[in-house]
Amino acid sequence: MSDSQGKILEESFEESIPPKEPAWKKILGFFLRYILPIAFTVLLLVYLFHKVNFEEMIDLLKHGVDYWWILLAMGISVFSHVFRAARWQLQLNALDVKPPFMALCCSIFGCYALNLVFPRLGELWRCTYISSTKKNSFTTVLGSMIADRAADTLMVASLLVFSLIVAAPAIHTFLDKYPIGKDFVHLISQFWFWAAIVGGIAILIVILIFFRHHPWMLKIKEMALNVWQGIIVIAKMRGKWKFLIFTLCIWGCYYIQLYVAFYAFDFTRVLCHTPGMAAGLTPCLVAFVLSSISMAIPSNGGLGPWNIAIMFALAIYGVSEAEGTAFSMVQWSGQTVMLIILGIYTMAYISLTPGSKSKTIKS
Repeated sequence: MSDSQGKILEESFEESIPPKEPAWKKILGFFLRYILPIAFTVLLLVYLFHKVNFEEMIDLLKHGVDYWWILLAMGISVFSHVFRAARWQLQLNALDVKPPFMALCCSIFGCYALNLVFPRLGELWRCTYISSTKKNSFTTVLGSMIADRAADTLMVASLLVFSLIVAAPAIHTFLDKYPIGKDFVHLISQFWFWAAIVGGIAILIVILIFFRHHPWMLKIKEMALNVWQGIIVIAKMRGKWKFLIFTLCIWGCYYIQLYVAFYAFDFTRVLCHTPGMAAGLTPCLVAFVLSSISMAIPSNGGLGPWNIAIMFALAIYGVSEAEGTAFSMVQWSGQTVMLIILGIYTMAYISLTPGSKSKTIKS
């Protein structure tokens, strides 16, 4: 072999080796995926328990809870995951991706169980698992998952608007009475607050224009295309009404399981019998919407942000901080236990189903 041929082979071999990821990218990725969610969780828990009377809360947990209602709420939560799997199946079938329905259910179970330990990693895992079951395109499955989450975001926004209309008097009373409410009103009335939002949007537009050919911007465009394809599939697929019905069923289960938990405590049960509370449906709606919005904050299974949102919502209706914390901790713990049980079931299913384990590892 001549020197020129050897040089060409050497150059082609070097080109075939993928470039090493810079150390700073690895560190940043590790920080965003693991350190930041844990830090958020710890800081919010410190804030949460700093404001609570522990003796009162522990007494409530020992003597003031009817745990049968919590068990019922745990059972209802399972149906929300099954409905989510059924809704995702509609999208995937439209994309010619047809995994077994039980595999879809387990992908949802495992997703939420994994998010308890590694926030947001569960979504990637479920896409990897489903794409590997029938050797489907990962990006196609990922696009459908992002569209699935976009539908949830739209649902939360709709519920927020609805709750602001239905519960407007109670929210206004809270904002006028409590310091945190006054601070919020003061914040949104400041010129610099809205100037910062407009400035942030302007900076984002400039970045999108001047860096449109940069590799990372091309990756963002590819992801946006996947999302768009997933949304287009929803608009064109058969069973659009089923998609809507399953969406209502998912969020109906979320709402009902929280409402059921209201009957586990005396201080929330009384809201279900107070005139003007629509049998407790209105305060539950406010708590449900605020807690749903809080899930956008990265934390381990919502621990911290979710609890504070529930406390904030219940405080609107006169529930003390200790009572609100006790309610949020019991309800969150019940749902977490159920997710752990479903996660164990998922591992057993993958282990015992022929080919599932090897495919998942291979992917």
